[in-house]
Amino acid sequence: MSDEKPISLERALEILEHGVVDAEHGAIRWSSNHTFLISVTHQGDTIAAVYKPQRGERPLWDFPDGTLCYRERAAFLTSQALNWELVPPTALRDGPRGLGSMQFFIEHDPEYNYFSFDPSLIPQLMRLALFDVLVNNADRKGGHCIVDSQNHLWGIDHGITFHHAYKLRTVIWDFAGQPIPDAWLADVQTLYDRLQTPNDTFCEAIHQLISASEVKAFIRRMEQLLTTKRYPSPGPGPNYPWPPV
Repeated sequence: MSDEKPISLERALEILEHGVVDAEHGAIRWSSNHTFLISVTHQGDTIAAVYKPQRGERPLWDFPDGTLCYRERAAFLTSQALNWELVPPTALRDGPRGLGSMQFFIEHDPEYNYFSFDPSLIPQLMRLALFDVLVNNADRKGGHCIVDSQNHLWGIDHGITFHHAYKLRTVIWDFAGQPIPDAWLADVQTLYDRLQTPNDTFCEAIHQLISASEVKAFIRRMEQLLTTKRYPSPGPGPNYPWPPV
């Protein structure tokens, strides 16, 4: 893997989408689905990536089989459309083990997560919490919040998102009931408007990745946030993922 120069996020996505997988470094053992660390090379640049093949997805009772890799891509496109840079560049493509998601690997300390974060990360956590409401994240564990060498917060593992029913399970309830910053509401409004435009590239892509009922639920969540202008509070039923890390 090349460390001679930093790779921009745009270049990382290009490598993921068009590069050649030239090495597989083994399975990532703490994942509930088959997950592999790989190297991808394109035009002389090599990056590390996390590869989650569709056929290695563990069946779930409440999510359709074989859809988790599509949801990983949908979460990235949503983050990208919002211009929030919360989800690392993620491609949906064929790999050594078939179709799957490939996500740019963010170098980080796995022992440093939500439960040990410095208070300086609170503004970034607030935005990640809002993102999780938007994508209906059913599994925001503390270990799914990572920080790179530039102190930038990233969210990973978005395979169980975008369900049409309310599924929000997260450790980040710190901001429940608080007002959402106006700038982020404006971003949500822009995203909402794009989903009302059939020939918009984001609208077209999302409809190819999740079901029509899930798109409608996505729109309803945006409408609710734009109306209340506040972070939701935990409701009845399970609200936290298990295990929490």
